[in-house]
Amino acid sequence: MSKEIILNCEKLERRFAMLNNGKLEEYKLERDDDTPKAGDIYLGRIINLDNSLQAAFVDIGAKKNAFLHFREMLPGNSELVEQYRADLESKESSITSKRKKKHKTPDNSPLTAEETRRKKKITTADIPNIFKPGMEILVQVAKAPISTKGARVTTDITIPGRFLVLMPYSEHIGLSSRIESAQERDRLRKILEQLELPEGMGMICRTNGEGRKAAFFKRDLGLLLDYWKKIENGVESRIAPQRLFTEPNLIDRTARDFMTDEIDGIVVDDPDAYKHIKDTLKRIGGIRLAGKVTRFKGTAPIFDYYNIDEQIKNVFQREVKLPGGGAIVIDETEALIAIDVNSGHGRKTADQPEFILQTNMEAAEEIARQLKLRNVGGLVVLDFIDMRSASDRDELYRHMKKLVKDDRAKTKVLPLSKLGLMEMTRQREHESILDQVYDPCPYCHGTGLVKSALTMSAEIQRRLSSVMRDKKHREASLRVFMHPDVLARLRDEDAELLTDLESKYKRELTFRADPELHYEEFRLIDAETGEEVR
Repeated sequence: MSKEIILNCEKLERRFAMLNNGKLEEYKLERDDDTPKAGDIYLGRIINLDNSLQAAFVDIGAKKNAFLHFREMLPGNSELVEQYRADLESKESSITSKRKKKHKTPDNSPLTAEETRRKKKITTADIPNIFKPGMEILVQVAKAPISTKGARVTTDITIPGRFLVLMPYSEHIGLSSRIESAQERDRLRKILEQLELPEGMGMICRTNGEGRKAAFFKRDLGLLLDYWKKIENGVESRIAPQRLFTEPNLIDRTARDFMTDEIDGIVVDDPDAYKHIKDTLKRIGGIRLAGKVTRFKGTAPIFDYYNIDEQIKNVFQREVKLPGGGAIVIDETEALIAIDVNSGHGRKTADQPEFILQTNMEAAEEIARQLKLRNVGGLVVLDFIDMRSASDRDELYRHMKKLVKDDRAKTKVLPLSKLGLMEMTRQREHESILDQVYDPCPYCHGTGLVKSALTMSAEIQRRLSSVMRDKKHREASLRVFMHPDVLARLRDEDAELLTDLESKYKRELTFRADPELHYEEFRLIDAETGEEVR
């Protein structure tokens, strides 16, 4: 098995492709703009709090205000919460003291049920009393703006490094669940416990930290603490809304997140990016890791040379063929991703359980690949071919769970339902590749449909009848311009109807094709004046 990362760096965009034996496994696209990205940290300003939505809307300087759920407001605001708690306890103490004096109750008497209830921890119900519109608040983008929705943010800040993730507002010390060896987990935990971490902060060891010496973690933690210090200084010196920290670009993230021992090499076509990645990897991993970087010097575009562009075309296809003759059909909607599995037409073995299981297993592999390639997320509903055997259904479920295990996005898979559907959720932090590359069609508005020639013929006849009944155009001869395909319909199937229309209104009608008109457009022109009839 050979895994390579191919980087294409251009002025307008940067492209990342991960190949497994030449087959495209992951694809990422990045363009320079001011859109908030997942991981960016902002000093924002609360615009308003909506109790019905249990959320605050925060101005972070983007086109749309960010969405901050009440439950995401507490982690990074412990000082405000403690002050509110102290004020609350002070008021309760005063009320309790007055009640005791009134009823001459001893000071050591137990608290009433009501007093005990009020002593409980702060919850989302207290949020409107702690936070007010106009307050400045430090937030991190958890999910970038998607479609018409603004960014989703949180106050639970995390700053990822090469080997560690710093958590400034949590004292939790943890390890990546993908590090499975108990001996290695014990070794890493001892290293983390020896690192000098400021009070009140926590950290998580990333998968990249497996097998690394203590020096790597110490250096990584130092860099992360420097980042946090700059963010804290920004909070003190800047006025909201303001971006205080931005996630590294695709080139830096490749070196930080993707360059592991599993990767055999990185090939990059830009000399500056090549030098930058090589220096970065040398600094964080030594000469051996830096030696895996190669500069592409071919004359053909790098994605053409590695046959990546041809594979990317499938990313935008609705139907994807399977090796055994079946296919999967992928539909992205606002609410969910629907994927249908087809066995293929005319197959003699299409009803055999072995063939059905084989096709479903092939489909599962391609679905797991396509979800990563397209970078889609949210709710995904899979309609596999029906299987009668319970053991086959269980085998497919286990296979799907195994396939998504290595997905960087958090993914949860449920067993096949009684209706034969498999549901899964995939973490979505960014727009899908489809949304990045395409805008909705201005004619069909994303439906992929246009009116039929029959529909257009009916609309044209309806419009002609309306115009010829109008007193203003009673004497006018009309010329009608339309798409050639619609004209073909009028001249053939509907010619008799148009003759009847001319006869009824005693008017001459002329029909002409205009290939520049859209399928759903037509124009009525007064033959004498040359003006368009509105």
